[in-house]
Amino acid sequence: MAVTDRFRTALDRLEPPPRAVDWSLFAFVVAEAVTGLVSFTVGVPEGWPLFWLHRALGLGIVALLGWKLARVRRRLTDPDLWQRSTALSVLTLVAALGAIGTGVAWVFGLDVRLSYWTLLSVHVGFGLALVPLVAAHAATRFRLPRRVDFERRRTAVRYFALLAAGGATYRLQQGVNDALDTAGADRRFTGSQPREGEGNGAFPITSWVADDPDPIDRDDYRLTVEGLVSDPVELTADELGAGHETEALLDCTSGWYTVQEWGGIRVGDLLDGAGDLDDDAAYVRFTSVTGYRWSLPIGEAENALLATHVGGERLSHGHGAPARLVAPDRRGFQWVKWVTRVEVRSEYDLGQWVVTLVSGFD
Repeated sequence: MAVTDRFRTALDRLEPPPRAVDWSLFAFVVAEAVTGLVSFTVGVPEGWPLFWLHRALGLGIVALLGWKLARVRRRLTDPDLWQRSTALSVLTLVAALGAIGTGVAWVFGLDVRLSYWTLLSVHVGFGLALVPLVAAHAATRFRLPRRVDFERRRTAVRYFALLAAGGATYRLQQGVNDALDTAGADRRFTGSQPREGEGNGAFPITSWVADDPDPIDRDDYRLTVEGLVSDPVELTADELGAGHETEALLDCTSGWYTVQEWGGIRVGDLLDGAGDLDDDAAYVRFTSVTGYRWSLPIGEAENALLATHVGGERLSHGHGAPARLVAPDRRGFQWVKWVTRVEVRSEYDLGQWVVTLVSGFD
């Protein structure tokens, strides 16, 4: 038997039943979206398994999509077989190919912008669109899976092989990047690419969703420190320049990272200036002039920085002047810009997740 015939036979044995392929595609796409969204909150190297799983699932989707297309290609290419649901199928395929194509291009280092969007942002957009499209597509041909479609031992072997192959392929891709010294070779484990230099001009100006406030007049600016403190205070922009400096890595979810020297005032010193903390104090919430906000556990917050400078330069408006949060080991969207209020709280702020979606919209 020829090598190609053996390979084809092995693939045929690995291929799940048609109904299992359909349900597996839906499950893999949902898992891919979940791991992708959760990865936005992971900034420490110990979180690398989540990113590997995300990439392995993506490569598993490629295999499942290949089996799916091999089965339905005639229904897509023969106009006589088109149905009302065919347009939805084509749209779903376009989103899937868009997510896969942009993801592959990004890991090999292609770094282009489409208007305000990086290629990674476009990848995220395709991925998020794919979830409801796959669900709607599945609803048009809804068939409950049968037990025989997911026979335990064979199913376990198939999906373990899919994920293992995905992980191996991603590792191979890393080796190719290193061997060819491509632009993707210096990516961080999060997938972010470096931005070199010092100061405001060294890294892009980005905002989460629609945050785009007018520049803040330094003379009119006031920072309020309140909540579960004995002596709430109000500080001017000049009073925040305490001269404390720290080197921290900013990893933006739009696909880049930079290491900068940040200057300003430690949040712990800021809280000390507001008197004693209440016994129930557990979180510190940082709120932007736009209403955007994020909270940190109080122990972590005390070691964070409210920065007024970067790389020896006063922060520009686009980077959050007069003051922005610098939270090491957190992703960029949690580094709140244009901070006007620091509030000590007793409870975790679940509402901050909603605010990330609506902040900046009038």
